[in-house]
Amino acid sequence: MRVGENLNAALHGLLESDPSAYVIGEDILDPYGGAFKITKGLSSRFPERVLGTPISESGITGLAAGLALCGDAAVVEIMFGDFVALAFDQIVNFAAKSVTMYGSRVPIRMVVRCPTGGGRGYGPTHSQSLQKHFVGVPGLSVYEMSPLHDNRQVFDAMLASGGPCVFFEDKILYTRHMNDVGDLFRHDVMPGAEDVARVFLDDPEKADCVIIAPGGMVDRAVRAMRGLLLEQEVTCCLLVPSRLYPFDAEPLLPVLRGARAVLVAEEGTAGGTWGSEVAHRIHRLIWNDLRRPVALVSSADSVIPTAAHLERAVLVQDSTIHDAVLEALRD
Repeated sequence: MRVGENLNAALHGLLESDPSAYVIGEDILDPYGGAFKITKGLSSRFPERVLGTPISESGITGLAAGLALCGDAAVVEIMFGDFVALAFDQIVNFAAKSVTMYGSRVPIRMVVRCPTGGGRGYGPTHSQSLQKHFVGVPGLSVYEMSPLHDNRQVFDAMLASGGPCVFFEDKILYTRHMNDVGDLFRHDVMPGAEDVARVFLDDPEKADCVIIAPGGMVDRAVRAMRGLLLEQEVTCCLLVPSRLYPFDAEPLLPVLRGARAVLVAEEGTAGGTWGSEVAHRIHRLIWNDLRRPVALVSSADSVIPTAAHLERAVLVQDSTIHDAVLEALRD
């Protein structure tokens, strides 16, 4: 099954199992089924709870927050994640605040889906990775889609949290196969951290380098790991959290302590990033056990070009991760 199909099945399952759940967004109705066909079939099965809307990201998100405030569950599709900036006020100043600002905790079961990232030639305003702008907002959780996490389980976790969540979906993943880590590696769930997937060769606690990356980076990280193993005999363990924020580093410590280097890779640009938050938490916990500070990998400080060769030069590639690992391991 491909990741996009898994996500579509998750939305079907959610609407089937929860009669209070709604899916809201632009052009999500059949026969179109959304810009990336993730909502295909939903409006045919659940016409009263799959709502096509005008082009107004703020209005869509405000409607979803209102439904959630009244006890329903709402899933919003932002057609391209770049446009979530237009909904920032509703997410940060209404939905996230509503959880606690009324004197007692109020469940706000709301998920804002954001197709994100480059690699498809969509240009500067349709290719960004804006995760960092939602990290650190009280009451708001940030998740990212992964080929190593079943989307139904992720949706159940987000809605069970009782707070609004922003769910970033790297567009490149929609056509990738679930649980595909190649022929050299295997993967499992990190013990003590059920939302963290782990990709490794043999013993993850004896890897030379630990790479921490969100779901959209899995393919690139695995290709980098393969090259490092075959060309340099360097072993890596990849950790892929489903929930990016809040981030709990403590369950990862057994793997982190044994590594010669730790690296965080993400597609967004540098400066106030999720990666720097992860590094900060690791440094606070095990600074004396680290052989060197956590290394950070991010895309260039640039708009994202449409031309494929220029886009590749700006965004993080598997070669970027490969070279960063070797640099981090250099004595």
